[in-house]
Amino acid sequence: MNTKMAPPIQKNEYIDVVFEDLTHDGAGVAKVNGYPIFVPHGLPEEHAKVKVIKVKKNFAFGRLVELYKESPYRQEAPCPVYKQCGGCQLQHLSYEGQQKAKEKQVRDVMQRIGGLKDVPIHPVLGMEKPWEYRNKAQVPIGDREGGLIAGFYRQGTHDIIDMKKCLIQVEENDKLIQEVKDICAKHGVQAYNEERHKGTLRHVMARYGQVTGEIMLVFITRTEDLPHKSTIMEEIIAKFPNVKSIVQNVNDKRTNVIFGEKTKVLYGSEYIYDYIGNIKFAISARSFYQVNPTQTKVLYDKALEYAELTGNEEVIDAYCGIGTISLFLAQKAKKVYGVEIVPEAIEDAHRNAELNGIANAEFEVGEAEKVIPNWYKQGIKADVIVVDPPRKGCDDALLETIIAMKPERVVYVSCNPATLARDLRVLEDGGFKTREIQPVDMFPQTMHCEAVAVLERK
Repeated sequence: MNTKMAPPIQKNEYIDVVFEDLTHDGAGVAKVNGYPIFVPHGLPEEHAKVKVIKVKKNFAFGRLVELYKESPYRQEAPCPVYKQCGGCQLQHLSYEGQQKAKEKQVRDVMQRIGGLKDVPIHPVLGMEKPWEYRNKAQVPIGDREGGLIAGFYRQGTHDIIDMKKCLIQVEENDKLIQEVKDICAKHGVQAYNEERHKGTLRHVMARYGQVTGEIMLVFITRTEDLPHKSTIMEEIIAKFPNVKSIVQNVNDKRTNVIFGEKTKVLYGSEYIYDYIGNIKFAISARSFYQVNPTQTKVLYDKALEYAELTGNEEVIDAYCGIGTISLFLAQKAKKVYGVEIVPEAIEDAHRNAELNGIANAEFEVGEAEKVIPNWYKQGIKADVIVVDPPRKGCDDALLETIIAMKPERVVYVSCNPATLARDLRVLEDGGFKTREIQPVDMFPQTMHCEAVAVLERK
């Protein structure tokens, strides 16, 4: 389309469209003379009437008015607040349809961004029960008509939608948060008001150990003082005996960041414990721990399979976090070196290695793109390099070091197929061949898709 031409549609116009695709945040994509319009809740192959609500130079936004022809994968969203809440994007698409959409997303970016037309991409590994999988619930607390409300923000706002249940959170966390909200309201605890920077309780967080059944409760407050905290804790523990840790985090700043600097244990331990496979993890209030342990095991089993370890290999785990992948690899490798920029995560990695009696894993704090080149200079030669970077993908310096180190295999665990495709292209140009890619659905009902790729040196 010639971008110098005026858009072919106008604001407030009603138009008939056919949706071709989904955006990365789950909106339907239709085109008018090659000009794209994005419409929430539209699905591929649907014919619809839409109202144009915003027009920009290169694209527009619309609202679904009427469906003439529905997708065979369309379903009624089971959540009563689905259309207001921004947490899920795909509840109106059946789970089979979601998996097809995610596989297509991975295929499209591999071809468009990576130029990888012949790489085998397997069907998505999904969940048997794609609901109630999130083991961490973190909800803002608000005031309404003298009581407290707890829920997620309405899409694009800071208006809290009061909800009794979130269909993708584990039931134990939902029940605990509702009870905590009621107990705090009964004892006169005031919700934080972000406009006036007054009140006490900002957020409540619950973490659940899927295997152990242990629960951690975190109060995030503006003030050091939590009124009636002894009585509140007694009532919570009486109703929820599997709450093994109650923690208070103080955040007195005017900010959208949830956690403050100061954290103190009010009851029980600083940690709860959980397992992924046979590896035990200590989880603190601030630990990074995968929110879907069931699918994390599927993801890591695939990464371990792709690493093809025999017990003689030295392995580098870039972006190792709290050591989750490192400890899986260490069971089959001669030696694992992990690097992570967050000091607290490395402390957790050391603790988790000790917890599992794993002595062949070494961890260092720092940027992967600086630490790994330094290891290379020291003569550490990796047979296998595993990367699990943030959404922005790998740093250029790290990719250059991987190419220079010439490992036998690279296993790339990705939470963003677009940056995965970009980085695979760099590694392919540097002497590696992508053998296969396995998408894994870690976040059903959302557009997020993880993938594991394995590359071999040419």
